[in-house]
Amino acid sequence: MSGRGKGWGIAVAVCAGLWLVHSGSENVTPPVPSAAEAFAAGPRIHTDAAADPLPPSAPVRLRIPEIRVDAPVARLGLREDGSLQVPPAGDRNLVGWYRDGTAPGAKGTAIVVGHVDNAKGPSVFYSLGALKKGHRIEVTRKDGRTAVFTIDAIEVYEADDFPDEKVYGSRDRAELRVITCGGGFTKKTGYRGNVVAYGHLIGVRQA
Repeated sequence: MSGRGKGWGIAVAVCAGLWLVHSGSENVTPPVPSAAEAFAAGPRIHTDAAADPLPPSAPVRLRIPEIRVDAPVARLGLREDGSLQVPPAGDRNLVGWYRDGTAPGAKGTAIVVGHVDNAKGPSVFYSLGALKKGHRIEVTRKDGRTAVFTIDAIEVYEADDFPDEKVYGSRDRAELRVITCGGGFTKKTGYRGNVVAYGHLIGVRQA
C-alpha cells in the first residue's frame, strides 16, 4: 500500500489549480473541511451501522446530493512510475475509480478520485470539502445495485504528510475514499495537498 500512497503523492503534481491560475485568483478557492469534520473531533452524529459487503461489481455512476455531484465513473490504472492515473482534465464532470483495487460496496477500501477544477472552472469535486459527517455518497454499480455510503470524516492533508495507510489501507468492511486536490494554494505551486472523504457502506438499493 505504501507504493500506492507514494504514487498518489506523485499525482498531486497535476493539482495545479488550472482555473485559479488562469483567472489569476487566489481569493476564490474550494471549501476546506473544518476541524469538526475530522476523525479527531469524534462522531458528531450517530454513526450508522455498517451493511454487509456486496460481491465485486464495477461502479458506473457516483452521486453526492449535498454538493450536487452526479457523474459517470471512468476506470483508472497506474502509470509506469506507479502513480495513479487521473481522469482527463478536460471533462469537468467525470470521476475516476482505481480499477485494480476494491469495487465500491465490496469488502475493503475503494478509491475514487476527481479533479477540483480545470482551466474552465470548478470540476466534479470542487465542493468536496464542504461535506459533513453523515452526508451520503451513492455509487451505482454495473450489477444495477446502488451502494449507499455515509461519511465518517473529511480531512485535508499536505502532500508531504499524506497518511498512506490510513487512506489506502484495506478494511474488514466495505469502505470508500473520495479524493481530490486541496489544502493551501499558491499560483506557483498550485494545490499543496488533498481533501479526503472517508465513508462506509450503510445500505444497498436494488435496481
